[in-house]
Amino acid sequence: MRIDVFTIFPDMVSGFAGQSLLGRASTKGLLDIRVHDLREHTTDVHRTVDDSPFGGGAGMVLRPEPIYASVEAADPPRPLFLLGPGGRRLDQAMAHELAEAGGFSMLCGRYEGVDDRVRTDLCDGELSVGDYVLGGGEVAAMVVLEAVGRLVPGVMGNSASAGDESFSDGLLEYPQFTKPAEFRGLTVPEVLRSGDHGRIARWRRARALRRTILSRPDLIEARGGLSEADEALLSDPDLND
Repeated sequence: MRIDVFTIFPDMVSGFAGQSLLGRASTKGLLDIRVHDLREHTTDVHRTVDDSPFGGGAGMVLRPEPIYASVEAADPPRPLFLLGPGGRRLDQAMAHELAEAGGFSMLCGRYEGVDDRVRTDLCDGELSVGDYVLGGGEVAAMVVLEAVGRLVPGVMGNSASAGDESFSDGLLEYPQFTKPAEFRGLTVPEVLRSGDHGRIARWRRARALRRTILSRPDLIEARGGLSEADEALLSDPDLND
């Protein structure tokens, strides 16, 4: 899967993309992450990528010429997303959509943003990682790379892992434990040590429901509330350990 990123700080993104899961996936040929430096397509000795906004105002705006030239030279996979507040907000469902898309590209804004002709004519849409302000799109690009890249088939060592994680079924993930079974008086629930995989699965589902109800009730509401099966799990005394 090919993902292109356009930025004026390529080392920020390429350094991140070369580490951990993403780095191993790239080495294996599962991910092809290409980072493009917009400054390579400037035409002046100072490699200028920005200028003051028409109409006045604080800050600088990224110029259209180097952005268009960089995108046209790379011929990246589409869609090309401008990372900004006006787009669809990234969630787990969208991460899955992008992981199955075959490839896409991202443009990192900086300063006061990009010339709007880039947004309306060159880009195919916008993508947001949340309702807050960042210094630039590079951190947002890293979030998207991490969220999407790990869902590409073969990237995660255990293909079942993605299905058990938070948001995979509209719920937060159930609690996880490892050795030792007892630590400073705190013990791992007996059910997880029972070897009864059916009971363990029911316990995990009940705990995922309970955790979501307590911490993110909005997710329960988005699922249309609790089903009869969910209610039964939550009231089962055998799953309250």
